Amino acid sequence: MKKIMLGAISRNYFNLPIWIASHQGMFEQEGLDVTIDLHEPIDEVWRRLQDGRLDIALGVTEHIILDSEGGGTLEIIGGNINRLPFSFISGKDVKTFEDLRGRTVGVSSIEAGSSSLVMKIMSAQGLHYPQDYKIVACGPILARWEMLQAGKIDAGLQGAPLNYIALDQGYNSLCEPRESFPWFQFTSLNVDSRWARANHATVVAFMRAFIRAHDWFYANKAGCQKIAVAETGITPEYADRAWEEYTQAEIFPRNAQANPDSIQSLIEISALLRNVPKRAGTQAHSYINETYLNEARQSL
Repeated sequence: MKKIMLGAISRNYFNLPIWIASHQGMFEQEGLDVTIDLHEPIDEVWRRLQDGRLDIALGVTEHIILDSEGGGTLEIIGGNINRLPFSFISGKDVKTFEDLRGRTVGVSSIEAGSSSLVMKIMSAQGLHYPQDYKIVACGPILARWEMLQAGKIDAGLQGAPLNYIALDQGYNSLCEPRESFPWFQFTSLNVDSRWARANHATVVAFMRAFIRAHDWFYANKAGCQKIAVAETGITPEYADRAWEEYTQAEIFPRNAQANPDSIQSLIEISALLRNVPKRAGTQAHSYINETYLNEARQSL
């Protein structure tokens, strides 16, 4: 069995494809012994992929762009969150965007992740960072939800099903970002290109399991419920609501591929807001390597 250290962020629904592959024995069937290594800080997954402590990672796509801009060797080999599953959830006393003036918004990271999206949403409402509101890096959606409940932040993006949980408890949704940004690559399946080239057959085997996990996800609502409950601690009701949104909106790609249009949207939004002129001229395809996915699909 070939050992693989697979990194991912927190215990959230984003990870369902890799949990499916693990629970359903898909990795084992490909001769892979996969350890799933979860981290709360999204930057930690990026750093561990860069320094080789992780072989493959489900991580924030903007980190791959940042790595490339710094001369790094990370690349995208598959999709994950190709469309946004978020609501912009605010505290019970925050009814409008104007109520956020002078207040604090929680994001996953200042450098990457949800901060680009938050700044774009807020600027469209006439609120500009840093003069009109504060941003605090507080980690992924589970951490943001805890901080919102504790009153340490006043708003933040919450992904399904935590957005449903928040709304049911009386919190507010100021907007649904997918309505304004129908395509946005938030997270993807990433590798160091040097490791992938040196382990070509292993990566192809992993991608076979990854493709099969996506097929299984779309065909097995009840099975996904059990895995989501076991891995995230949410109730069956909320697991079903998340599955319904993810399948209806095709948040996870049916073909397991990263979406060039979604990555291009990320490039253009983040380049403008972060004032990175050289990023604005890059194309999504320059960050994607579909060799392993295509070979895996052909061999299934």
